[in-house]
Amino acid sequence: MTRSFRIAAATLLGLAIWQAVVTLGELPRFILPGPLSVFATLWTSRALIAEHAVVTAVEVLLGLGLGAGLGFASAIALAASPIARSLLRPMLVFSQAIPVFALAPILTLWLGYGLWSKVAMALLIIYFPVTSAFFDALMRTPPGWLELARVMNATPGRVLWRLRVPAAMPGFASGLRLAAVYAPIGAIIGEWVGASQGLGYLMLLANGRAKIDLMFAALIVLAVLTLALHAAIDAVCRRLWDG
Repeated sequence: MTRSFRIAAATLLGLAIWQAVVTLGELPRFILPGPLSVFATLWTSRALIAEHAVVTAVEVLLGLGLGAGLGFASAIALAASPIARSLLRPMLVFSQAIPVFALAPILTLWLGYGLWSKVAMALLIIYFPVTSAFFDALMRTPPGWLELARVMNATPGRVLWRLRVPAAMPGFASGLRLAAVYAPIGAIIGEWVGASQGLGYLMLLANGRAKIDLMFAALIVLAVLTLALHAAIDAVCRRLWDG
């Protein structure tokens, strides 16, 4: 059984269960519309949904790129400097005690209702997983490799960039895979707090106008975008670092 066949079978099973719940439960459309109704709305409103999906995709990609870059640099700094580890790592851990979602109104206040408050939200939600995964991988370099580098009188900088960083890239790839799933969450939360564009905004607008079909259609597009982003990141990581 191929992977594509398994995915198609699981999708069809999910749609069948969805339709069965709607039919057997006799649920009204304003509670749970059927899949045929949702996909019909997805087709008739495709231009509107695509317009908002592009905005959300830009927010997610910018947040993912900036968050991954900042996480990479932070992990390098923590691994290279014991002082940085003693001072900054406790601060990073403490920062996770603050619910990231609670920062969305503050970011909107500081950065406005435009693009950058959503990018900042996506960045914050993926920064710690990327930093943590990459830093842990940097600190797990095989001891035999480090001993060989010392025997060869390698400088700390060469050990870091020629040995520890290449060996830790699979860990960085794991962080990126998590980031690909988390980044859309940050963008959508930011759009819910305050926005005039994006899939999160469209979902709130549809809900307020009782267009539940449109709300579910936007949700499906968001799920597809997230799965596509994760699949793309996974493919790149496998090609570059996982063999």
